[in-house]
Amino acid sequence: MATTGLTRGMGSFFKECEHPESRWTRCPHEYKIRYRNAAGQQTEESGFATQEKARTRLAEVYHARKNSPQSQRKAERVQKYGGTHFSAYTAEWLKGQRHQAPSSLRTIESNLRNHLLPVFGSRRMGTFDHKVVEAFIETMERNNVGLAAQKQAFVRLRTILLDAHRLGLYEGSPLDGVQPPQYDPKRAVIPSLAQLAVVRTAGDDAFNLVAELMSGCGLRNGEALAVNIDNIVADDVYRVTEQVNHATKTYARLKHRKVDEYRDVPLPARTKRAIEQYAHTHGAVDGYLLRNPKDINQAMPHYIISNQWRKIRVSEGVKSVSGSGRVRVGRGFPGGRVVPGGSG
Repeated sequence: MATTGLTRGMGSFFKECEHPESRWTRCPHEYKIRYRNAAGQQTEESGFATQEKARTRLAEVYHARKNSPQSQRKAERVQKYGGTHFSAYTAEWLKGQRHQAPSSLRTIESNLRNHLLPVFGSRRMGTFDHKVVEAFIETMERNNVGLAAQKQAFVRLRTILLDAHRLGLYEGSPLDGVQPPQYDPKRAVIPSLAQLAVVRTAGDDAFNLVAELMSGCGLRNGEALAVNIDNIVADDVYRVTEQVNHATKTYARLKHRKVDEYRDVPLPARTKRAIEQYAHTHGAVDGYLLRNPKDINQAMPHYIISNQWRKIRVSEGVKSVSGSGRVRVGRGFPGGRVVPGGSG
């Protein structure tokens, strides 16, 4: 395929006939041209009698594309951001993550601080390509970084580079062909009824209520901590409206939902009785049952239940039904899964 005399990115001309390129100027078949249009899509045109006409058409398309407002804006963005250091680019990118929950922002900042900025902080954004990303993954492997941490760091880097790609800093994605770290968590096992029976009665009244809500209604830890008796909207329906945020220790919107959005979940009779019994015994503040023992005007922080769980999971009662694994806190019950050989 001929490209002689053409500027890089202009495209190419060729013939689809049985004659070799050395005879194209003498054979009667017409030339075709191939180029990328303003939208970046590959385009072909035919019907050119001579090389000169094919070259002229390619030059027209090329200059029109280069001088289009879209191309000029892209060139301006490349000039502005291509030489920007990764540290400065990510600082600006972070300002646009206002939709993230505080806990998610903490995770992002931790990924940047511990994995990405030490490696890429001074690198210019325009110099990233797939080899740079692959080298980063290989370095994490050599340094024995845990697979879960590798995956989180890669996902964060991918998000940032794709943001730069959308700005037009790269002709092709710098992630094309890159194999991400393969994180394969240990198999989760559904707990037995015996395990649930022990866990549901292993702590104080607050812990036992959280265990009941997580196992009975499938609530996350933070959602269970925000239990409100007014959210029993029917005898068999509980409305999940908010959660206790781990970072701020205050009531916040549900994960992946907007403010005032909710979800209704089935409410087993025994879980309903547990909620009502707790309210009868300990009372409620604006309908909320679990409050900070030091200040009932504040939500119960996560660590109060977590501290109990650390003691409970090594107790003889839990160990006797856990076998070779340990009951682990997670969505579904305060030991949402049993992980063989895993930590709680």
